Amino acid sequence: MGASAAAAVLWLSLAGAAPQAREIEALLDAPELVDVSVILLGLDSVDRMTVPVSVAGSVTYPFVVDTGSERTVVSTELARALRLREGPDVRVLSMAGQSTAPSVHIPTLAVSGVSRSGLVAPAFAGRHLGAAGLIGLDALQGKRVLLDFDRGEMRVEPASVREERWDGDTIVIRARSRYGQLVLADATMNGERVHVILDTGSQVSVGNLALRRRLARRGSVPVELTSVTGESLQAESAPLSTITIGTAEIANLPVAFTDAAPFHRFGLADRPAMLLGMDALRLFRRVSVDFAARRVRLEARDHIGRPAQMFTARTGMLSRIASASRD
Repeated sequence: MGASAAAAVLWLSLAGAAPQAREIEALLDAPELVDVSVILLGLDSVDRMTVPVSVAGSVTYPFVVDTGSERTVVSTELARALRLREGPDVRVLSMAGQSTAPSVHIPTLAVSGVSRSGLVAPAFAGRHLGAAGLIGLDALQGKRVLLDFDRGEMRVEPASVREERWDGDTIVIRARSRYGQLVLADATMNGERVHVILDTGSQVSVGNLALRRRLARRGSVPVELTSVTGESLQAESAPLSTITIGTAEIANLPVAFTDAAPFHRFGLADRPAMLLGMDALRLFRRVSVDFAARRVRLEARDHIGRPAQMFTARTGMLSRIASASRD
């Protein structure tokens, strides 16, 4: 998920005409058999929420907004189709650890009417990304990301745009920035502080081993996590009894626990921490992430108006993995 590139940023002109968007969609939507005990962190082809992005003046392609990635990423299929110029090999940090990856030069990248130029982006196989690319934090600074799960829409807008007023029960949480990621300042489990980082690029929530040690010894099942780089790491999946974020309480959230590299990057390997994935965010009606104001808004799905709203996470994925592990 998280990607970090250290390379020169150059400007270049694009050679060749852009292909039609449907050609890239066909490449990315090719069916593939996947073992249910393997969780593809970046792939969510059924409920995928994307934003239209134009690369080097091309027609728009579907990109996932990934608040857990430091850098924008493109699929190798898109880079090849647009004939993007090859860049240097870059170092990337994913769930599975640090590695090197090929990169491409992106002369311009436009999302929501705002254009960025001179990006150098790592390139990975589209089957691991689940989209034509990922919009990372390098393109989200000064922006606001809105996820509307009722409508199945994801939107990126300038943070200067007046915020939409929500009619439902709204929870506002302040955050602090660490390497560009927003770490929620008000999250606890059993009264103990938990460092929570929003990760819209991951299907599942991932916890570190320090958080796992705080749990009562509950049953767990082994799982394999596959990152957007295609690399894998082993984890164990177990439900959190209750985690409180602001005034929202989430019960029975399945979390994959592992000693993932991003926790070391953030200096959180020895403190209870988790990456809150789309499985948890989907429990809300809407989620707004304001990078300029360092603020997150969550709209509850009911309108009871209690001090703490209780949500119950879906455990279907955990049940399927457990069944597969026993076979």
